[in-house]
Amino acid sequence: MKFAPLILKHLRKNWIRTLSTVLAMAVCIFLICTLQTVVDAVNYGLHLGNASRLVTRHYVSLVFNLPNNYEAKIAAVTGVKNITIVTWFGGMYRGDLKYFFPNLAVEPEKFLAIYPEIMLPEDQKQAWFHDGRGCIIGRKLAEKWGWKVGDAFQLESFIPPYRVGKPFEFVIDGIYDTDLVKYPATDLTAMYFNYKYLYEATGEKTGVGTLTELIDDPSHAGAISKAIDAEFENSDTQTKTETEQQFIAGFVAMAGNLALLLNGIGLAVAFTILLVTANTMSIAVRERQQEIGVLKTLGFPSGLVMALILVEALLLGAMGGALGLLLAGGAIRVLPSVPYIGDVVRQFPGLGLSSRIVTYGLGTALLLGLLAGFVPALLAYRARITEVLRQL
Repeated sequence: MKFAPLILKHLRKNWIRTLSTVLAMAVCIFLICTLQTVVDAVNYGLHLGNASRLVTRHYVSLVFNLPNNYEAKIAAVTGVKNITIVTWFGGMYRGDLKYFFPNLAVEPEKFLAIYPEIMLPEDQKQAWFHDGRGCIIGRKLAEKWGWKVGDAFQLESFIPPYRVGKPFEFVIDGIYDTDLVKYPATDLTAMYFNYKYLYEATGEKTGVGTLTELIDDPSHAGAISKAIDAEFENSDTQTKTETEQQFIAGFVAMAGNLALLLNGIGLAVAFTILLVTANTMSIAVRERQQEIGVLKTLGFPSGLVMALILVEALLLGAMGGALGLLLAGGAIRVLPSVPYIGDVVRQFPGLGLSSRIVTYGLGTALLLGLLAGFVPALLAYRARITEVLRQL
């Protein structure tokens, strides 16, 4: 501790350079922690799918629908307890994609039986069951638009088969909630309506987007999936059945290896900041060559001089890391309310700056500081008094 004033004096001597180095380090840690938080949130969501649910879709792509009569055939497969249609509607509120929110056509009674996380009061359930144009919306969606039970609104789909020349009209029959402790991945920003409404407006030719099955034994998921797909193996429209976790993971795979991409960005930024910080430390040490010579003349061992420079570098890393963590924490809290971006990140459960990310970010900052200061400290260690003082 007795050398702390000496270290702080060096940092204050050129405070602009010190501040810029700390800010550069903070930006690096901010990006790394924010990107890692997104990766963790996505991975967390992938592991929260219900093991008792399977999803059947078109073998080629989700873009293509399945025939309506597949529902009855799949329901007859051994091990399938219940089945419901879940079709992505792609409706735009106010006819603009910037007001988009998830909206899907389902079979109300079957849907609620298969998805216990969608919790509604009994009177709202019954109202939805008997209202052809009724819908239910998540609590967060209701709060966003100030909607309440009984309100009406319109949606127009951007999917060609569902465009019928006029918007679809809906009445809110219920506002659903969930138990976030038991079902943390539940989307409270979605809207569900009766598939019959879509069917009556567009006809059977539109088919169904996906079919969700509730199975009797999760350990038999693989065998049941193969049995479902084998049922349509020789048909014109083959199917692909997978667990709910695999189905969710498929969406992430559409964007490529997200973890590799984000980690690559973080690594590139960290390497750049390492070079910048190392250059800054080298300049600072070169400017203090005479001071280093005086310290050694006064009896300071070379190891101590080296340690002082390393501690200075670690202190820069610690300050940058702490500031970066504060920025990352603030950004993660603000992201859900940012237009467009917020609609995406709100889908990720567990979005937050975890203790693992904090430790990782601070450790990275200290490591960057140590690496940046090592070479300048080594040069100071090797500096000879006669060579340094000759420059006086």
